[in-house]
Amino acid sequence: MTDIFDNTVLCKDCNTKMQKIKYVKQGFSFRTLQCLKCKNKIIHPEDKQEYQHYLNLKNKAFNVKLRIVGNSYTVSIPKEIVNFINEQNKLIDDMVRLSFDSMNKLSLVFDEIRKEEDER
Repeated sequence: MTDIFDNTVLCKDCNTKMQKIKYVKQGFSFRTLQCLKCKNKIIHPEDKQEYQHYLNLKNKAFNVKLRIVGNSYTVSIPKEIVNFINEQNKLIDDMVRLSFDSMNKLSLVFDEIRKEEDER
């Protein structure tokens, strides 16, 4: 199936051919068409939908259990979060970066380790 963004699209206001550009917002890369003459933009509908899904997950609070496994504690990450990250990155590494950001706050970074290895 072909994507509408693979075709020539004319601006509805000035009838000029729109150019493909990348638009980045909060780490999301949106496929966008922009008219260079009048600056009208069209964001790909699938990208808009994925961004809305991200906002819904971001605004949702999850209650998870803290468990002891051996000499460590574990926290379960809800499947819908992992599935979303996996869809965005196409692959989740088995390793994640954990950091103690501030009192009462831990951060998990899912793709930092892979990026560092790619840069070497």
